[in-house]
Amino acid sequence: MIRDPDHKGMRLKKTDTKRICIGQCAGAFGVRGEVKVKSFTEVPEDIFGYGPLLDEKGVPLLIPISHRAVKNAFAVKCKDIDTREQAQELAGKKLYVRRADMPEPDEDEFYFEDLIGLEVKTTDGRRMGKVLAVHNYGAGDLLEISGHKDQPQFFHPFTKTAVPKVDIGGGRIVIDITPGHNP
Repeated sequence: MIRDPDHKGMRLKKTDTKRICIGQCAGAFGVRGEVKVKSFTEVPEDIFGYGPLLDEKGVPLLIPISHRAVKNAFAVKCKDIDTREQAQELAGKKLYVRRADMPEPDEDEFYFEDLIGLEVKTTDGRRMGKVLAVHNYGAGDLLEISGHKDQPQFFHPFTKTAVPKVDIGGGRIVIDITPGHNP
């Protein structure tokens, strides 16, 4: 990665374009230009351990200088953000880090980004499509799977029972389709 001293000219190598969303701006906090940030990391404060927080294109969006906990979020003082109006303009912006900067997940843990694009087969070897996205609408994680050939797109629960095998290196996952849950 090439970057200038102020992180304004940060560029990602062409092969290093995967990013993981680890938080989101929730607008301004107070009147002194602090940005309210919601963290999606397992330990919420870990969001500040990755350096500049990037936008979806990989350009630095926030360069945190200091932070403090507030109700369900952090009030963050950032470089180049001095007014409430500047902070409020960031409301809704998602915050990313390079996938390469993230720690390797533990066994049976996965970054959703790593699942996207994996081939999906059933336990009996039928091709079902590819993982398009991972969603959570409140009742647990769901894989959105493209239909193979003339099959429609469908959702499948992402649990140990419903997805007995995930092989990131091999580029595939195996799903268990039980009666009543067939796509």
